[in-house]
Amino acid sequence: MSGRVYASILKKASGCTLTLNSSNVTSFQTRPAHPCHFSSWGCTSRADLLGFSVGESGNWSQSWRHLSTHQDLDYQLSRVQINSILRANEQTVSVPEFDGRGLSAVRKFESNQLAANTPNEDRRSAATCLQSKGMLFGVFDGHGGWACAQAVSERLLYYIAVAMMPKLSLEVLEKCMENSRPVPPILQWYKHHADFNYRESASLYIDHLRVFWQELLDNEEHGQGLSPPEALDCAFKRLDADISLEAQVPLSSDLMKSTAIQVAFAGCTACVAHVGTDGIHVANAGDCRAVLGVQEEDGSWSALPLSQDHNSQNLAEVERLKAQHPPSERDTVVTDDRLLGVLMPLRAFGDVRFKWSHELQQSILASLESGVDVDSLNLYQYTPPNYLTPPYLDVAPEITYHKLRPQDRFLILGTDGLWDELGSEEAVRLVGEHLSGIHLQAPVSPSERQLKLGQIHELLLKRRARASPALDTNVATHLIRHALGTGEYGELCQERLASMLTLPEDLARMYRDDITATVVYLNSDLARLHHS
Repeated sequence: MSGRVYASILKKASGCTLTLNSSNVTSFQTRPAHPCHFSSWGCTSRADLLGFSVGESGNWSQSWRHLSTHQDLDYQLSRVQINSILRANEQTVSVPEFDGRGLSAVRKFESNQLAANTPNEDRRSAATCLQSKGMLFGVFDGHGGWACAQAVSERLLYYIAVAMMPKLSLEVLEKCMENSRPVPPILQWYKHHADFNYRESASLYIDHLRVFWQELLDNEEHGQGLSPPEALDCAFKRLDADISLEAQVPLSSDLMKSTAIQVAFAGCTACVAHVGTDGIHVANAGDCRAVLGVQEEDGSWSALPLSQDHNSQNLAEVERLKAQHPPSERDTVVTDDRLLGVLMPLRAFGDVRFKWSHELQQSILASLESGVDVDSLNLYQYTPPNYLTPPYLDVAPEITYHKLRPQDRFLILGTDGLWDELGSEEAVRLVGEHLSGIHLQAPVSPSERQLKLGQIHELLLKRRARASPALDTNVATHLIRHALGTGEYGELCQERLASMLTLPEDLARMYRDDITATVVYLNSDLARLHHS
């Protein structure tokens, strides 16, 4: 990195495992990422109380952990070093076309994560539903720490799968639990080797999952189980209610209690897709996003959004929130593009500071003082401004359905760190051209033929950039590389990418967010069969 770019950066900087499992530097422009979700909490992450190691967190490196902006930094990474950082958390899973229960709508999926926070506050999940048809994929963007995203990534897919199970299958689960027999697996998880689990809370998580299925058993209308959209809606709401409850009730150990408190007071957004043989259901709460990649008859690619961002840019969402509170609060519910001037996503798990009464929050934090060091949990005595008629936040997901068609080729799930850098159409084009190996170039238009020599040169540079070969076999890595390393003409800029990857811990979050991307390749042959 040149001294000019480095000085520019400094200037800007100053302004359980559940037992239910089956298996040209000068032109470099640095763009600050969106501020962290909690402006009042700052962008540094909390101390880890649960032995959360660097490997487990998916953090990109620990060699820069103790660097500050005042140290002499070497930004010149080799291509090998860049690739090592970018590929550290990538995952590729091929799915059998026929798994013994029927044809699969998923051929394979590829995923990756790159941290900006230390530790990473994003999480991801993927699993096959063993007691019902379909696969589940989720991306989770934590804020106020990683605790809530961690818990939701472990638990939510279980809640969804259980809600879809027929009553007879739930009865089998219950009898096995009653008689202390092995419980039939509910999910086949696809875990990355660095994935972390709250082992100390596993028994609590199982107990509350069991209470959930017991209530489903008591429901005479449950029968063959909830439909995917019903299950998604029910699971989101029920898990959030359990997270709130667990922070309020006595628990067997101080560690378990502190974990429950951390989970509830932190927060996370979530986007989950259930991919079945007939179509895709997406449940979204917050500002993660699901986008379908569609290949048109001429071979070009288009993006079909399957979710909407729940933030201040979504005017319907802002109006929904305002309608839930007195007219006197219309100017304070969303201020400075944030909920009560503090929180960027307008739907989320956890975040009890925006859900509980002020009295309940004080009571819970006061109850910790005897057994747990509140300061060590980074739980500050803080109430959002104009906190008059809670709750101001909920996790009710917005659910969409898309019937699969032969031209539907892949689904991208990404946290907002990806979408801060790439538009939906650009992401789909990158994945589509990576998939097909064909880079379509539009014919030179009549207006382009009138360009001056310098403008023609610029146009040629842009067209050449589009046709450059992919450096990564994993398409999620391909997306992240382009999100952070794209230069002025759409070309991959080695210096820009190196600079973004070598920012020290106290600067990284100012210029980029944690990024998680999962790309699900769809079985177009199955869709053709259904359309024939």
